[in-house]
Amino acid sequence: MAGHSKWANIQHRKGRQDAARSKLFSKLSKEITVAAKMGDPDPEKNPRLRMAIKEGKSQSLPKDVIDRAIKKSVAGEGDEYEEIRYEGYGPNGVAIIVEAMTDNRNRTASTVRSTFSKNGGNLGETGSVGFMFDRKGEVTYGASVGDADSVFEAAIEAGAEDVESSDEGHTIYCEDTDLNDVSNALETALGESDSTKLVWKPTTTTEMDLIAMQKLMKLVDALEDDDDIQRVTTNFEASDEVMEQL
Repeated sequence: MAGHSKWANIQHRKGRQDAARSKLFSKLSKEITVAAKMGDPDPEKNPRLRMAIKEGKSQSLPKDVIDRAIKKSVAGEGDEYEEIRYEGYGPNGVAIIVEAMTDNRNRTASTVRSTFSKNGGNLGETGSVGFMFDRKGEVTYGASVGDADSVFEAAIEAGAEDVESSDEGHTIYCEDTDLNDVSNALETALGESDSTKLVWKPTTTTEMDLIAMQKLMKLVDALEDDDDIQRVTTNFEASDEVMEQL
């Protein structure tokens, strides 16, 4: 819808305003360590690790922190983490997917449930809102790499499915299993991306007014403040007027 801000904007807004860089860095380095442990410590042989490093660099994660995270996996140091997805509803029935990486499933489940309850949400069963999202690969570029037509052409040539372009830049989507190949092809055509990662892309959105958005932001902030939570995705949609008042 024209004139509306969708689900991705909450991530962009948080990225710009997030003062707790150390918390963000900790989550990024955890993903790098886990990716290296699960596969090969060489990013050239491990697509997940390569994407984790690229995402870390896009968030200005220092090179020494990246190197230390990989060395930790090689040395067998650090906790054994389990990846868990939680699903639930927030204010106004907005759908929320919470991705966690934890060394204590019971602790994390309890915290997530409590955070939902305290902030007007309701934690559901796995699959309760997942059907409203598609798992996709997402590659982003700044507006300076080219106009919408040239980027679209490069994206389709690379095997992508769709492109959303705006004055701020280009967001390219592909099948989740194609992300590594598509991102490599795009890098050849357009240069290094700003971000390359797997996302939950809503297939349907929930309209939010100002009060509902304020409640949602409070819930998302509380969830993201937990060290076990890697990423929170919602399917909100709100007018630009509402977003400007947040």
